[in-house]
Amino acid sequence: MEQKPKQSTENFIKEIRRKTRRLFSSEQKLVIVMEAQRGEYSIAELCRKHGISQATFYKWNKEFMEAGKKRLSGDTIREATSDEVAELRNKNKELKELVADLLLENNILKKSIDRLA
Repeated sequence: MEQKPKQSTENFIKEIRRKTRRLFSSEQKLVIVMEAQRGEYSIAELCRKHGISQATFYKWNKEFMEAGKKRLSGDTIREATSDEVAELRNKNKELKELVADLLLENNILKKSIDRLA
């Protein structure tokens, strides 16, 4: 039996944190940023309430403001969401498989025509 090399405690903890990290949807981020805009809570209270760091909040807030600024200036081009990218990759894969199937059929037909000739 092959044994895995022992992992350092620090790396083990980092791996656990990485796997259990909360992921926020864009809607959740928007709700938190808008809640801060209302000014009912301080940023520190808001971050504690939602379990995020202040650095994370300020990053989201900056992204929100930049997107708003671009939109107001008439820049309507937007980046694709991860769901859209995944969907496009799947469609691309399907099309590549279709092209491969058609090429294979084409080669088979050419060979059968050559045999008949």
